[in-house]
Amino acid sequence: MRAALAAWLVLSLLGGTGAEETCGDPPAAPSRSVSAPQLSSEEWLSPHMPESLRCDACHAIAFQIEEQLRKAEGKMGKKALKESDYIEVLERSCSQDWESYGVLELDGEKRLSGPGLPSQQPLTVLVSGGPWPGRLSKLCHGYVGERGEAQIYGAHRRGPAALRQLLCHGDKGPCAGRKERPDPRKALQNEL
Repeated sequence: MRAALAAWLVLSLLGGTGAEETCGDPPAAPSRSVSAPQLSSEEWLSPHMPESLRCDACHAIAFQIEEQLRKAEGKMGKKALKESDYIEVLERSCSQDWESYGVLELDGEKRLSGPGLPSQQPLTVLVSGGPWPGRLSKLCHGYVGERGEAQIYGAHRRGPAALRQLLCHGDKGPCAGRKERPDPRKALQNEL
């Protein structure tokens, strides 16, 4: 409901007032139309992340894990965390609310958007909430269970690219065969 209200508000602001142009008024600026992504019933109702969004989801998860582990290490003076500490951080990473992520549509392709993912276009409608937070949490727990906390933490210690490689780009990763996305921090710098 909140996503629909946000989409309606954006569209109504972009659509103008609908007032007729009168003689002597300056010409109206060209209007732009942006629509929310059209989600199939499977994309909207399934408890699983759609296959087409799994690579984006994996990069979002890797980003969140990296951020949480980096913050925890920062509190320890950049020292390596004890096993019990990094297990707790990974659990917290996967159990967060994930509300800042959603789906948008660009050139007919649906993409996941949020922190750690490159911004795609300045004028889009993002559908957040709904099934997306639960799907991301479920995938995150799945990655941690499949790879193991020690292997994930070891990849983190080698750097963000190693963690993304482990989770997303391995032989069976959701991004296997795809070109790796740019470093999210560099993508954010390009926005400015």
